[in-house]
Amino acid sequence: MKEYELKQLLENQQTLDRNIKELIEKKVLVKQAPDFAEVKGHMLKAENNLRFVAENIRLKFYDWSITGCYYACYHAALALILTKGYSSKNHLATLCALIKEFYKKSLTKEDIELFSAFLDYQDVLFYVESKNKREDATYSTKIIFDDKETTHLRIKATMFVSKIGEILKK
Repeated sequence: MKEYELKQLLENQQTLDRNIKELIEKKVLVKQAPDFAEVKGHMLKAENNLRFVAENIRLKFYDWSITGCYYACYHAALALILTKGYSSKNHLATLCALIKEFYKKSLTKEDIELFSAFLDYQDVLFYVESKNKREDATYSTKIIFDDKETTHLRIKATMFVSKIGEILKK
């Protein structure tokens, strides 16, 4: 996803609503009752992916580390949108549900306290960036990713997963 497309989703409610409507019609984004056992399962998977990343950095498998960072964030995002009654079958659907439900929302005082620090522009941009890096690591023939870049991405992924974990605890 290009930064322009992301900005359209963030800044244009009609674009976001149209995307969500299409995704629901195509059954890529599905409304369902929240399933807290599944939420927990997604968070366990996210944490497992972060352990996988740390081990692969140690072994210098940087492309797999980048892929693991993305999937850690993706599973954490799936856990979060599930609390609002959404399940998703792809990145765009997950991103749209995250933006709709958590980005700059007008919430109750308790909700604001819970979610006010979550999902600012940088968080959304990081989520998209990690997907793009995962695609490079998985599908391109580029095999030279350095330790510094991969470690930085791991730290950001860990912070993203931790932030969602803290929200879910409340």
